[in-house]
Amino acid sequence: MPRIRPAHVDDLPAISAVCLAAFDAAVAPSLSAAGVATFSRVAAADAFGARLQGDSHILAAEQEDRIVGVIELKEGRHLAMLFVDPACQGQGIGHALFEAVLPHLRAPQMTVRASLNAVPTYLRYGFVLDGDVGEFNGLVYQQMVRGAA
Repeated sequence: MPRIRPAHVDDLPAISAVCLAAFDAAVAPSLSAAGVATFSRVAAADAFGARLQGDSHILAAEQEDRIVGVIELKEGRHLAMLFVDPACQGQGIGHALFEAVLPHLRAPQMTVRASLNAVPTYLRYGFVLDGDVGEFNGLVYQQMVRGAA
């Protein structure tokens, strides 16, 4: 199992690469060009850097000196990112990242705008659907919520 630790500025290019690889493999084929462009901007290393300096808690999963996963909790309540390198999926890395971020919750509920292919995973993590499928700048998502306890 990889080591889960706080992300550092030096990790941001690798974190961005993991997010983009996982997104390109699983989510991008179902989105418009606008959605892909939006995600590319949000997952860029400099965008992660800005959020790392703000109110986001970003954890990295490191295996054999390589970043293989990332999770981002925004404002202590919103799960903004959870991605695992496609070559490392199915090993429990995503679940380990999710469990590692839970102590950082600062609200009674956690929310996520899940990509549609990720909804079953979030259901397993205890989230429930919260409204209809939505779209923002080409990104299609399902709003979900989970109690903190």
